[in-house]
Amino acid sequence: MKHPLLPDYDFDTYKGVTPEFMKSIGKTCILCDIDNTLVPYDEPLPTDDVLRWVESHRAAGIKIVLVSNNDKERVEKFNEKLNIPCMHKSGKPSKKTVKRALVLLDEKKENAIMLGDQLLTDVITARLSGITAVWVPTIKKVETAFFRFKSAIEKPFIKHYYKKKAKKNK
Repeated sequence: MKHPLLPDYDFDTYKGVTPEFMKSIGKTCILCDIDNTLVPYDEPLPTDDVLRWVESHRAAGIKIVLVSNNDKERVEKFNEKLNIPCMHKSGKPSKKTVKRALVLLDEKKENAIMLGDQLLTDVITARLSGITAVWVPTIKKVETAFFRFKSAIEKPFIKHYYKKKAKKNK
């Protein structure tokens, strides 16, 4: 059984999740976090790199839905230029989040990955739902007590993941 806090794959940034990678693992849709996965949490709009990344997937026939626990105003503002399905106050790590996202995309869970920077929300959401988990490091640390607490919990698991990955690659 897979560990609930360890991803299936990891990349330095979201850009590692290319259409070629998606094809290589047989997946056709991405449930994607926004804050600190695609842009820093205080960046209201997608960067040109994010716009190009979304367009490259769209051109390859890969569907993307933004899945955020942030509020409606933040998510809709971010999505204006992207014009892709999106969910605000999504309820991660609930399994219902994935079910609703897959309905929006008209996809099956076997075709999906969850891309995010948080083990305690994004990776657990994927694990609880039986979809592939792809983790990227947080772009910009959030300096609130809640996020420091979450980071302290996640740190040993991230260390364990990299140790396990290093052993596997020997």
